[in-house]
Amino acid sequence: MSLDADTLADRRRLKRRLFLWRAGAVIAVLVAVVVVLAEGGLSFNRTHIARVTIGGVIVDDRYQQDMLERIGEDDSVKAVILSIDSPGGTTTGAEALYESVRDLSEKKPVVAVLGTVAASGGYIAAISADHIVARGNTITGSIGVLFQWTQLEDLLDNIGVQMREVKSSPLKAEPSPFHKADPRSIKVTQELIDSSYAWFLRLVAERRKMDEATARRVGDGRIYTGWQAVENGLVDELGGEEAAIAWLAETHDVDEDLPVTDWVPAYPELGFAGFVGQALGEATVVAADGLTGKTQQTKRLTLDGLTSLWQPDR
Repeated sequence: MSLDADTLADRRRLKRRLFLWRAGAVIAVLVAVVVVLAEGGLSFNRTHIARVTIGGVIVDDRYQQDMLERIGEDDSVKAVILSIDSPGGTTTGAEALYESVRDLSEKKPVVAVLGTVAASGGYIAAISADHIVARGNTITGSIGVLFQWTQLEDLLDNIGVQMREVKSSPLKAEPSPFHKADPRSIKVTQELIDSSYAWFLRLVAERRKMDEATARRVGDGRIYTGWQAVENGLVDELGGEEAAIAWLAETHDVDEDLPVTDWVPAYPELGFAGFVGQALGEATVVAADGLTGKTQQTKRLTLDGLTSLWQPDR
């Protein structure tokens, strides 16, 4: 039996529609899977240990804080590993992270594993955990607070530029890069630093079970290797993630054979297209690692205010 042209055309149109419907269904499923990944890791309610990466410069990150809260509420998470590789960041960012992890630790055991660097605000993140593991060559410590500004007065004089200002009081917007700081502004700035530094030392003394004199001695701003940090009571033991899992098993009866699953914050900057592209480009398990890198790129690293950040001189 022969088919006329209209019948053939109708069948072709139907095949195209079926193909588009099926392709759309596949994409929808993949997008849903990736959204689950972005919302806090791929677990499918499977019991696991959550790994949270604290990398780069630490800022006040509400998406990260929301994720930590979800981890605390997830019954499939039996413990948490903080994988820290950070030179620090803003003091407010470190404070917010510290408080979020301490809240989390009331529901799940938390152990910190220090990588190449966990200094300043990165060390604040470390002491938020119940136990700290570091490599022998990890750089940590740098307990202190910093406020810096650039002095431009001589440069502007050389190029014939003058900065004029009218302000409500002498200490407003001081110290300024456009003129030398007077003793009053230096005094006020030093009081600001002293207040924040005292808070940092209290955290160290409380979390590492030190008296004030010891905390001040080890918290004089210097950096330590992992070996030195253990000797000075700033780190509990040497090792990596295996040592952290062994500690969880020994002290909290966490099964050492549980899978370790990465959780990443749901940053909106990735957008719908980013989710679809990630789903189509990678297998779902690998996607978690891929998303970690992308979300780090979307962080805003503007360091306004006091910083607790270690950076070697160039």
